[in-house]
Amino acid sequence: MRRRPMLLVLLLAGLGACAPRGNEPRLVVFFNADSAGLDDAARSVIQQAAEQARRDTSKQVRVLGFAAPDSGSAAFNRVLAEARAQNVADGLVTAGVAKGRVQLQSRGAVPFDMMPMESRRVEIVVDR
Repeated sequence: MRRRPMLLVLLLAGLGACAPRGNEPRLVVFFNADSAGLDDAARSVIQQAAEQARRDTSKQVRVLGFAAPDSGSAAFNRVLAEARAQNVADGLVTAGVAKGRVQLQSRGAVPFDMMPMESRRVEIVVDR
């Protein structure tokens, strides 16, 4: 498994965090291919999301897991997306977000527009 240069990961994470879709801003955690492991950049994004969530304890936190369609079967990608979402949710709870506020949603494999890393992600949405 080849690691992406940290600069690229941080750049994409920053762009993902700044690009709201719908009414809620989304923070994005990116993953390496076929991995659900959290690196330092992922933990930083999770900490940022936890800080947002702790500001207003009435808000729900949605954790949406995705996988790239170019590796593995549909079942493998569904399990991988769930594992990614669960790891991020566990990180949020560890960072002080009440477990009952965190809702997991697995999207499984989704296509990407520019690069596979777009699909290998978890989006964290602190509802407004």
